[in-house]
Amino acid sequence: MKRLSTASAAVLAVCSAVLVAGCSSDSKPVNFGKDDAKGGTTRSQAPPKNSKVQLPTNPREWTTQRELNDGTKVVRTTLKGGKSGFEGKVWAWAPKQYFEDKYRNSAFPVLIALPGSNGYPSNYWYGGDLKLQETIAEQAGKGKSLPFIVIMPVLNADKKNYYDGSDIPGRAKMGTWMSDDVPDLVRENFRTFKDPKGWGFFGSSSGGYVGMKMMLQYPNRFGAVIAGGPDTRPDSPLWNGHEKEKQANNPEKLAQDLINKGGPTVNLSIMLGTKEPGQRNVKDFLAKYGKGPIKTSLHMIQNGQHSGRQYAKSLADGPLEWISKRMLAPSP
Repeated sequence: MKRLSTASAAVLAVCSAVLVAGCSSDSKPVNFGKDDAKGGTTRSQAPPKNSKVQLPTNPREWTTQRELNDGTKVVRTTLKGGKSGFEGKVWAWAPKQYFEDKYRNSAFPVLIALPGSNGYPSNYWYGGDLKLQETIAEQAGKGKSLPFIVIMPVLNADKKNYYDGSDIPGRAKMGTWMSDDVPDLVRENFRTFKDPKGWGFFGSSSGGYVGMKMMLQYPNRFGAVIAGGPDTRPDSPLWNGHEKEKQANNPEKLAQDLINKGGPTVNLSIMLGTKEPGQRNVKDFLAKYGKGPIKTSLHMIQNGQHSGRQYAKSLADGPLEWISKRMLAPSP
């Protein structure tokens, strides 16, 4: 399946413009561990020892990128991965429910949103053009989605190469960046669940592939994925000469290993446009591996192409509700 379609390239160009237009570096820095995005103060109490809630451990100040109509903010920071050593930007958004008094002691589910295309040095899901945050906020208000914390890291280490969300020998450790460093950043700054059912991915194209691979590779960390038009096999040219490591990052092999082990249970929702290429590989993957602990759902987008814009729009047509029913919700 193509990693960069014409539609995806158009989205990337539009969102690059949003990146510049949406900056708001003069606004007050946001610290989710002390001050919420609206200027109030959180009053989280220490949870019981057996609680599923993990409180922020080392909150930092984030720079405001853009503000939604409901007053919530998309923010950004630069993260130097403590385990990968890679340095890149990460964007974040917390829904309005996160700041409500009745949820002050509750964890919130996390959705790590990954772009297609280069996914560097930006992540197009934070922009106001695709309205990912607005869609989640609207659907949460209707009771059709959980109020997710959305985390948007860069996907690759440069503009030239795809790293398949993996630690390719001799290259930047983008697998460790995604599996360890980004979640560690989230736990440092937000009230999160200790259970993997509180962690999921949403990705388009190569971002969908990485989210799916991460869940199958680390089912004890991530419990759910929505993948739009994903590849089902690693195909970065950087794997040349490293076949063993490549297969250790192959979703097909990882899926079969999980089935053989009998769990833990994971949830995979795939979106495909009826006019996009590569459908057969994805449908064959679902037919072969969608069993046992791997629970799957296929959402077809009528007249849809391989397009991040169309995947984002179609979230409200079922995939967001399907995944929300399989993840942990905040408790008042």
